[in-house]
Amino acid sequence: MRGALAEVTPAAPTRRPRIGFLGVGWIGRHRMQAMLATGAVEAVAISDFSPQAAVDAASLAPQAKVVATLDDLLDTGVDGVVIATPSALHAEQSIRALRGGAAVFCQKPLGRTAEEVQAVIAAARNADRLLLVDFSYRYTQGMRRIREVVRSGELGRIHAAELVFHNAYGPDKPWFYDPTLSGGGCVMDLGTHLIDLALWTLDHPPVSDVSAKLFAHGARLPSQPDEVEDYAVASLELETGAVAQIACSWRLHAGCDAVISGAFYGSKGGAMLRNVNGSFYDFVAERYRGTAREALAVPPDAWGGRAGGDWAARLAAGERFTPAVERAADVARVVDAIYGR
Repeated sequence: MRGALAEVTPAAPTRRPRIGFLGVGWIGRHRMQAMLATGAVEAVAISDFSPQAAVDAASLAPQAKVVATLDDLLDTGVDGVVIATPSALHAEQSIRALRGGAAVFCQKPLGRTAEEVQAVIAAARNADRLLLVDFSYRYTQGMRRIREVVRSGELGRIHAAELVFHNAYGPDKPWFYDPTLSGGGCVMDLGTHLIDLALWTLDHPPVSDVSAKLFAHGARLPSQPDEVEDYAVASLELETGAVAQIACSWRLHAGCDAVISGAFYGSKGGAMLRNVNGSFYDFVAERYRGTAREALAVPPDAWGGRAGGDWAARLAAGERFTPAVERAADVARVVDAIYGR
């Protein structure tokens, strides 16, 4: 009948992916909060070695069930698992979750060695499940702008990169200092981010050679040491002809909480990300032409949870295995080379 409203059948609501959170210490809770803030996913299960940590995280999602183990978490029928446990557990737990049909968002490192990382990636490919590693510094506004400038060709041919992460403190958990559990010291903890940023910014060029020097308590470490390094410097020669210098440390007497930077130099200019006043969170990015500089990004920038939010949104959109995650193996191979493995 003319003028009458046609009857419309409402679309069935789309179910949000059900997520389990494995490891909810400070980083795990922060990633959980960021993911839930997107509204893309639903927290249904929480597990941690510390009962108190699990209870604290449950305050962010009162409807979520607190469970004892990864197996219990998978038994709830989750669509994805967020892993923020000690490094020695990452590969094995990721593989179990992927084989159980769940997508995975894992803290770095995805594995202690390239072999472990490749095994996780193979499990994700075989299961056709979304896998993402929390290389969080990629998601700073400053690094994204620098990457755009580098890839646009505005800086000309890039011939050098210098990346630094010095931390005035060391980790507060004993397992970080056990090479069997951690896989390594400050390189594994901090240098992994720098290696990833260098390769990601430069469009993942092959690395032709790696040389490194590792120190602990001010003394050079021998090959195959029984302790982890607290200072490291490494040089990466790239097949493009460029060189990337990496330096990282724990407990360095640097006069501030942290020194974090990433500089890229080309034939027509340069660009740098650097932290502000020793901050772990505030960064500026600048483009250089001779003695002149131009701001690319300034604080504030709430970047810390963006990687997790990206994974949550992609999972909600139905994304499955993506070959881009295979780049995590490139980073792991460089780490192996630094450690002489």
